[in-house]
Amino acid sequence: MGGTKILAAAVNSKQGIIARYKKATPNIKKPDEYVDALSDAVEALLKSSSIPKNQIAAVCLGIPGSVNPLTGRIGLAPNLGLKNYFIKEKLEQKIKFPILIENDVNLGTLGVKYFGLGKKARNLLAVFIGTGIGGAMIFDGKLYRGSTYTAGEIGHITVQKGGPLCGCGKRGCFEAVASRTAIVRDITKDIKSNKRSSLKQFVSARQKIKSKTLASAVKSNDKVAVKHVEAACEIIGRVLANIANLLNIDTIVLGGGLIEALNHHMVPLIKKSFKKYVLKDTAKGLKIAASKLGDDAALFGGIPLAEEFLNIKV
Repeated sequence: MGGTKILAAAVNSKQGIIARYKKATPNIKKPDEYVDALSDAVEALLKSSSIPKNQIAAVCLGIPGSVNPLTGRIGLAPNLGLKNYFIKEKLEQKIKFPILIENDVNLGTLGVKYFGLGKKARNLLAVFIGTGIGGAMIFDGKLYRGSTYTAGEIGHITVQKGGPLCGCGKRGCFEAVASRTAIVRDITKDIKSNKRSSLKQFVSARQKIKSKTLASAVKSNDKVAVKHVEAACEIIGRVLANIANLLNIDTIVLGGGLIEALNHHMVPLIKKSFKKYVLKDTAKGLKIAASKLGDDAALFGGIPLAEEFLNIKV
């Protein structure tokens, strides 16, 4: 469930993804309209896949915001305009299956742990870099949600005192200086101060610079794009090294739209920066790699979520 799209899939552990359904998030004016849109997505998916309703074990929902999976309450989902909203209770009135909700990054991390690069990991950090920067942690093979279910918010570690304003209202947050949004902001600033760049046409037309466009500019050795992508990689590596020094994890999995588009350019630079700041003993045996699951990570994450809360294997 995102601000721009609703992505659904019918999935199990043997066949993987059986059917998909994707649509743009409608123009929502009232919170309950999200419930209608999600209910419609479930019905459309069932209709297109011809899966009998008696074969559905649960509906698992990933939400970009703070979520209490026990009460089914969204604390705050800023990109959706939802606050203190009991979405599980509302959905259960429309969808006659068990409903489970989870933070979208947590859900993606469960997918990575059980179906991706994290299979052999005991202590794992997943970091998703795109519009913002999200994180989640697996300790001793289990998702760590924290005391108030907000663990993993690494995007809001302050890395630059008095730095750029973040969407959370603070200044200098990790995602305010190293996300795609931050990179594009800094590129735009350079172009407006007459630095030459192939991305000038996007800035002049006020078009959104997406991850693939950024990747194309880097591939063609656009100096402005390369400079700001590489600056972000240095910061990302430093922050990840600090977290590794604190937690002594064995695996870091990188994902998100920016990493998917710029994997081969960014990951080696992130590793180089990481090596510069990490303690020698902490780095022993620690693996850093890009996820290969993409958006599917969160879809697969519904399987272990159903096992955890409903004690069923799908």
